[in-house]
Amino acid sequence: MATSNSQTVRDLIKKNKEKRSLLNGVEKAVPIILLLTAIVSILTTFGIVFTLLFETITFFTRVPILDFFTQRDWYPFYGEPSYGIIALISGTLLVTVIAVIVAVPVGLASAIFLSEYASERTRRIIKPILEVLAGIPTIVYGFFALTFVTPVLQSLVPGLGFFNALSPGIVVGIMIVPMIASLSEDAMSSVPNSMREGALAMGATKFEVSMKVVLPAAVSGIMASIVLAISRAIGETMIVTLAGGATPKLTFDPTESIQTMTAYIVQVSSGDAGYGTTVYYSIYAVGMTLFVFTLMMNLLAQYITKRFREEY
Repeated sequence: MATSNSQTVRDLIKKNKEKRSLLNGVEKAVPIILLLTAIVSILTTFGIVFTLLFETITFFTRVPILDFFTQRDWYPFYGEPSYGIIALISGTLLVTVIAVIVAVPVGLASAIFLSEYASERTRRIIKPILEVLAGIPTIVYGFFALTFVTPVLQSLVPGLGFFNALSPGIVVGIMIVPMIASLSEDAMSSVPNSMREGALAMGATKFEVSMKVVLPAAVSGIMASIVLAISRAIGETMIVTLAGGATPKLTFDPTESIQTMTAYIVQVSSGDAGYGTTVYYSIYAVGMTLFVFTLMMNLLAQYITKRFREEY
């Protein structure tokens, strides 16, 4: 009996050693796998940047860079083509400004309600429903803008064309509301309750606490959410492609047909230009411009977060 017990203990010790050896192997392998994953991500980023840069340089060997940034007209398919990116930038910024005007008030109001006024049960119900908007495919938003929002606006705005900047701008604003609302609500929820209680103890109302205590304390997160939402609006593709039109022009009239940088890339990528032509390489120059815009917005968001971050 003693021999049997002794044998059992030795077997258990042996099994534990084998198990520990296997776990040690896994522990050593996991960091290597994670490192390789990170390297793949970095190499992918470098690959994208290199492709954009290389093809953009090819484009600028055919089109002077000064003309690209100073000419007012964008007519790549004409007999005497003109490549003035300002026309596409103006359309992109026009849609983005309209989207921000729509999204910022709605997003912040939603965030304030969820953070300061809603009960825990109400927050658990409303916040997931609000975030469902972020999961809707942009092609669906595009058809919604084209077939519903535009006809409604045409009945309200005289002279509004079927393709215009107002309709996609509003719908892009609706699309980025969840980003502003969710990130801003997270920033406001991280403000300590002691600050709210102190303000209430001094006689402040609930609205005054929200506006004068919570919002200033969460300003870094709120501003970062707005900047990231602007970056998302600048890079939006399908909504502006379907509802904005394909008329690149330097205009700030939201009732006119426009074309954004992303919409032009879609137009050419769908087969309107042959491989190796100047028009083909122009999509890389436009893509690089768009990449610089979004990169600057992301860097600005990071700067705002670090510069105005409050430590509690």
